[in-house]
Amino acid sequence: MGQTFRLTLAQMNPTVGDLAGNAALAKRAWEAGRAAGADMVALPEMFITGYQTQDLVMKPAFVRDAMAHVEALMADCADGPALAVGCPLIQGDKLYNAYHVLKDGRLVRQVLKHDLPNETVFDEVRLYDKGPLGGPYDLGVVRVGTPICEDAWHEEVPEALEESGAEILVVPNGSPYYRGKFDTRLNVMVSRVVETGLPLVYLNMVGGQDDQVFDGGSFVLNPGGEIAVRLPVFDEAIVQVDFEETEAGWRALKGDIAALPDEWEQDYRVMVEATRDYFRKTGFSKALLGLSGGIDSAIVATIAADALGPENVRCVMLPSEYTSDASLEDAAAVAKALGCKLDTVPISGPRAAVTEALAPLFHGTEPDVTEENIQSRLRGVILMALSNKFGEMLLTTGNKSEVAVGYATIYGDMAGGYNPIKDLYKMRVFETCRWRNANHRDWMLGPAGEVIPPRVIDKPPTAELREDQKDSDSLPEYADLDRILEALIDDEKSVAEVVAMGFDRETVKKVERLIYIAEYKRFQSAPGARLTKRAFWLDRRYPIVNRWRDPS
Repeated sequence: MGQTFRLTLAQMNPTVGDLAGNAALAKRAWEAGRAAGADMVALPEMFITGYQTQDLVMKPAFVRDAMAHVEALMADCADGPALAVGCPLIQGDKLYNAYHVLKDGRLVRQVLKHDLPNETVFDEVRLYDKGPLGGPYDLGVVRVGTPICEDAWHEEVPEALEESGAEILVVPNGSPYYRGKFDTRLNVMVSRVVETGLPLVYLNMVGGQDDQVFDGGSFVLNPGGEIAVRLPVFDEAIVQVDFEETEAGWRALKGDIAALPDEWEQDYRVMVEATRDYFRKTGFSKALLGLSGGIDSAIVATIAADALGPENVRCVMLPSEYTSDASLEDAAAVAKALGCKLDTVPISGPRAAVTEALAPLFHGTEPDVTEENIQSRLRGVILMALSNKFGEMLLTTGNKSEVAVGYATIYGDMAGGYNPIKDLYKMRVFETCRWRNANHRDWMLGPAGEVIPPRVIDKPPTAELREDQKDSDSLPEYADLDRILEALIDDEKSVAEVVAMGFDRETVKKVERLIYIAEYKRFQSAPGARLTKRAFWLDRRYPIVNRWRDPS
């Protein structure tokens, strides 16, 4: 048998801006690697600062502070394996996304990211300078090449490393989730392995940052594309991977291959982890939300209970004269099934007071959506008062279908700090509720079993702001609306293309108009968990003032 090389993969959860905390995590991983006899301990891209930093990384004092933590790690981790960790780097007037390889109290190599992503949630071209093509670094046993994240999504950097003598590729990543992302990553990395003939280590971070969740799922490929090791998705893990030198080159020994959950479980896990980390990393521990008896607030309450524990979730029912007994019963049933506290604050009195105050100004006009929105805004006032008084973050409950067409009241039911279902279309809300009723995992802090009564899932959606109101009075049926929205938003289809799918042109034009005129609402809306490549915020950046409409 030839030489051996032990690599410690640290799939961990940094916090943006917590430089000391992230450095402590890196040292903990290094100590675990040293105890396991590792030759190298690797952490993900931009780990010291957390990821993504957005424009925070343009502040020189921030970058200097981060670099000082790398210097401290270089001294603290001198007696043991090499430590490789991501951190920005200032050189003269240039700023780089860099990967620092430390060993024996010295700097072995600073790898500078060459290919800077500038699509979906990434905007690195405006933040960083492009690094030059570099070669591998020698760790005494093996020569390692490190394409940083995007560098491995293209041929140039891996091929240059292979041609200059790299024997193993270690790819540190900050790669956030979207539905189907793992297969996309795997296919691209298999291409790099086939092209270079080298084993490849894909190391990703975990944890939530604003709207994004980094889903881990790190893996090791041998030449030919076979997976030798796969770490679990979403969970922190410190894992040893052994390589041995053979006549055909270096090969990773077989290790554990963690199961990959289906897309329904992954989506739900993202919403839970996004909520959990958003609270933890912003310093909140308790949530509240308006529980209406409808399906959207029911699934948000369930996500909150699974993320924070039912004892840390306050549900509030805010009935008006239009609230049905069934809605009161359904809200109570959801709160009881989850084990969450339920408070009831009727809004009939406050609504009457506002109506009386406005009566002289509204004299001679007919009641319309204005009066309906007063109810929603009164609920927002009451919920925000509870949030302020008790330090509980208010969750909003609008699904992507509603967010897309503006079927929500700004400063009313849109008020709040986070929206777990912001990127979940209405029809997927239904299926997600059914999935959660039928499944429970150890990462869920809420109870197992049927937590959302079937009646809540099956009844026609309604805002209950007037007598006998249903969502379908104002919108197409959700089964149709969601297909139109996916076509116009996710697939960027023209009106003519959507009509060719079998939809009435007038309906499609109405939906298109609603999407555009609701942009100002989305601009002011709470952040929420990203599930797709066309989530509202960084994935889709549209002007608020926009007179263009598709003429097709």
